[in-house]
Amino acid sequence: MPLELLLQGVDPETGEVLSRDGVLNTPEVIRALFLAARALDSQPTESRIAADMPPHAGKPWTREEEERLIAEFDAGSPIEELARSHGRSKGGIAARLVRLGRIGERSEVYVRESRAHEVPSDGESDDPESAT
Repeated sequence: MPLELLLQGVDPETGEVLSRDGVLNTPEVIRALFLAARALDSQPTESRIAADMPPHAGKPWTREEEERLIAEFDAGSPIEELARSHGRSKGGIAARLVRLGRIGERSEVYVRESRAHEVPSDGESDDPESAT
């Protein structure tokens, strides 16, 4: 709000009209204030950020949810599936797996994911349909 008042030529503290000859009424300063106001308007607000977050992001984990995560992870569920089913971010899932001792560091879940999509190095596919 103070920026908008300055753009209108009003002192935000006193409500008085600023002097036409003052530094705040020079074209360069007005342009800079306008750009600053526009930049601030384009910044994500908490409500916009919250709308992009998974529903359980930042909420405490229950013991039951941790046990389910461990079982699903040990069964080989992909990180995307784990994040979706728990309503959490991939980073949140990775951090919890570290805390539970299932992985050493968060990046390990992403390495695991990329390995799941690799073709074996001998050029052979695991798909029996492709062997013709």
